[in-house]
Amino acid sequence: MNESLFRQMLKEKGLKVTAQRLLVLELMAAHPGEHLTVEDIHALARERYPKIGLATIYRTVQVLVELKLLDKISFDDGYARFELAKLPGEENKGHHHHHAICLGCGRVLPFEEDLLDTLEQSLMERLGFAVTDHEVKLFGYCRSCREEKKTDI
Repeated sequence: MNESLFRQMLKEKGLKVTAQRLLVLELMAAHPGEHLTVEDIHALARERYPKIGLATIYRTVQVLVELKLLDKISFDDGYARFELAKLPGEENKGHHHHHAICLGCGRVLPFEEDLLDTLEQSLMERLGFAVTDHEVKLFGYCRSCREEKKTDI
């Protein structure tokens, strides 16, 4: 990811290019697969800009979510988390990004599968319902937690 791509994306959305918006996008791109909270993003931003405020990060993240440049995710743990949205040209790649969430240690394992494509096609054929997006969150126990407890839970 580079700054010129981020600048172009912001301009295409009709948004002013600001240092804060570029910073948040760069930080998210630098932490792929990490589902960051606003507080996480703020801590990373302060490493470069010690005086940047938490409210600035909140406002910036909200704008980027509204513009669909960031995706907001909930793992049902009371925190809103964010990840970089699919970039232009990636929207129709066919894979959906899902999450397996360990109830033991809280670890989040992202995965991509097309297992719901058949269901989506069936909904279209039988009900005329066109699925435009879906999100899967699977809750269970990771290998480490299962091995630690010596059970198949």
